[in-house]
Amino acid sequence: MLELNETIINQFFNGECANLHDYLGAHLNFELDKIVSTTFRVYAPHAKEVRLVAEFNNFEGWKHVLTKISDFGFFEITIPLNTEYKLYKYEIHTKDNEILYKADPFAFNAEVRPGNASKVYHINQYQWKDQAWHYHKKKPYEEPLLIYELHLGSWRRSFNEFKPYNVIVDELIAYVLDQGFTHVEFLPVYEYPLDASWGYQGTGYFAANSRFGSPKDLMYLIERLHQANIGLIIDWVLGHICRDAHGLSYFDGTPLYEYNDKHHRENVVWGTNNLDFSKGITRSFMLSALTFWMDYFHVDGFRIDAVSNLIYYLGQENEGVNQDAIAFIKQLSTHLFSKDDRLLFMAEDSTSYPKVTHPVSDGGMGFNYKWNMGFMNDVLSYFKEDPINRKYHHDKITFGLVYAFNEQYILPFSHDEVVHMKGSLVNKMPGDYFQKLANWRLLMTLWMTHPGKKLLFMGQEFAQFSEWDFNSELDWHLLEIEAHQKQNRYFKDLVKVYKYHPALYQFDHDPKGFMWSIVDDRDQSVFAYIRKSDHEILVIVLNMTPNVHQTYEISVPRAGRYKEILNSDKDIYDGSDQYNGIQLYTTKKMMNGFKYVIKPKLGPLSACIFKFIK
Repeated sequence: MLELNETIINQFFNGECANLHDYLGAHLNFELDKIVSTTFRVYAPHAKEVRLVAEFNNFEGWKHVLTKISDFGFFEITIPLNTEYKLYKYEIHTKDNEILYKADPFAFNAEVRPGNASKVYHINQYQWKDQAWHYHKKKPYEEPLLIYELHLGSWRRSFNEFKPYNVIVDELIAYVLDQGFTHVEFLPVYEYPLDASWGYQGTGYFAANSRFGSPKDLMYLIERLHQANIGLIIDWVLGHICRDAHGLSYFDGTPLYEYNDKHHRENVVWGTNNLDFSKGITRSFMLSALTFWMDYFHVDGFRIDAVSNLIYYLGQENEGVNQDAIAFIKQLSTHLFSKDDRLLFMAEDSTSYPKVTHPVSDGGMGFNYKWNMGFMNDVLSYFKEDPINRKYHHDKITFGLVYAFNEQYILPFSHDEVVHMKGSLVNKMPGDYFQKLANWRLLMTLWMTHPGKKLLFMGQEFAQFSEWDFNSELDWHLLEIEAHQKQNRYFKDLVKVYKYHPALYQFDHDPKGFMWSIVDDRDQSVFAYIRKSDHEILVIVLNMTPNVHQTYEISVPRAGRYKEILNSDKDIYDGSDQYNGIQLYTTKKMMNGFKYVIKPKLGPLSACIFKFIK
């Protein structure tokens, strides 16, 4: 453990320390590669006394009383024992004569729930073998980005038990590669007490989740993902903390890291306490935590949860803008991007607050991606409608393009949309079984070909019918059913088209890569648009009703031939097999601002993609 000095203490209080984990927590001490002692150091400025309760002292705190080493509130003890893997907590005696038993905020490992003690762990000296990934990794902006959002506890199980990091790794990598995803995003994998919180109410921000194995097991999983050219993003709750008695909340009997006043502190919706980023110690804590996960776990990005709750006090615009939280996000962004300018730093933000994904140097907040919640809400609302009524909701498909290039967007169909009685994506669709599947293929095509990067929650890639249950694994048996095999085949073929054709990703954040071809045919609910790259033109056509069009005029920008490269209505995808088997030649006709048209056949509830052939 590094020694505290005046510089580090000042950085801590000024919110500028990015490696608190080197100075606080439990650290093993070595002599000639042999562990000879353990140092415990904790910050509890309002404590009268701090004791250590642990396996090695029979959980009797009077045996190991920490020494107050600074008037600023740091306590320390060095025990001449190798305590690796031993459980411990801090017994904090408050000035109000309470006794609190707290897990170590900087512990690297934790007891498996329902226990909640910290565990001494040697986090260093993992020999990483992912150098090639970090060398070749590119900035994401003009690359395909297809994220598989995954909850480790319910993706796969073994006899209804969690699969450890180092056990699940082989099948996870094989599956992600087979499906074609470029990244995996884990729901929170730091320590949290309650399974039903899915990780969004954390207590150990420096500890890899013990349900699935050791921290080095998780390092191994991430290393293997990188060796397979798969990036790893983790979900992160930045703004609020769990109220559980052993956690960070009221750590020394006072609201140490959270707001002092009850009104701003209490997050009634989630039953948590909001962090106060006007406090330097809070800024240093979270700055260090995210730095730790980049340095020790080689993560490629963070999805920051509930950014609206950071932009506005209590997440409510009428409460006012939280300038302290925004200033911290800017500080955090500047720091993280200085470490790796290829980072994915994504905001789950439902507000219209400006410049969320603009660089700090340009007056922005500093994220480089924002979840497009408007796209998700509008598109799912449209698809829930019976096709006969979709003409009355036409703008829900077109409106997103009004603002699509104001920010850099991720298009999310996330866990939030397939839980709490909302149903799975396919089960939101109207109609009978086959119409639901046809609508699902339409939805997937719109999502994959629309400007913006992509995120999909697990199970939706094979059209799982039941909504997500965190307490059981996905409905993998559906892949034994021919209809779902065909849906998954369509998904994988769609992914191949997406990744092979730069027109679908090169200009995701530039309006020159998108043009409407058919935007106003409300009565027939047909949409067509152009996606372009420097060297390619694709035409996407969506027929949102069961009506078949033997010919339908689509305006196009260039004269020549157009080849159908994907059609969701083919029988190999469980469609009615209405497709365009021969290339289509343009005829000259001024329409919707273009000089030429093609006349494809459109099957019922179908999507088709055409490539311009010079």
